[in-house]
Amino acid sequence: MRIHIATDHAGLDFSRHLQQHLADAGHEVVDHGPKEFDALDDYPAFCINAALGVVRDQRAGVAAFGVVFGGSGNGEQMAANKVDGIRAALVWNESTALLARQHNDANVIAIGARQHTVDEATHFIDVFLAEPFSGEERHVRRIAQIAEFEATGDIVGKGIER
Repeated sequence: MRIHIATDHAGLDFSRHLQQHLADAGHEVVDHGPKEFDALDDYPAFCINAALGVVRDQRAGVAAFGVVFGGSGNGEQMAANKVDGIRAALVWNESTALLARQHNDANVIAIGARQHTVDEATHFIDVFLAEPFSGEERHVRRIAQIAEFEATGDIVGKGIER
């Protein structure tokens, strides 16, 4: 599987560890940056590029996920979610990693590097990558509604206020 990874300065050490861990597990890792420490770097472009890589690969039939992280993971998740077709989930424990995949078919995991140890973050990512989407009708329906709103600005019959 191809894994697109991005961070900011707060997650750079995590990134180096995770890239090696994921490569050792047999994944192809694509690093979207940063390449060196800069305390004033800006995460949006790194995370958006990782998300764009995930979408490009998935649309081409390549199995791919994304991993984005920074101090809290919040901004990184927000940036990734601006890319059409991305469902990035902020994960803070094993349960949220499982549910992000089972219920939301998330294709990007966001983690706060200042909130977790490297071992915890690695575990959450492993759980996330191993867990399949349940495919249950209610979850498929809800994901379709999100995609409909993303594409049209409405969810027909659901009372979206304008």
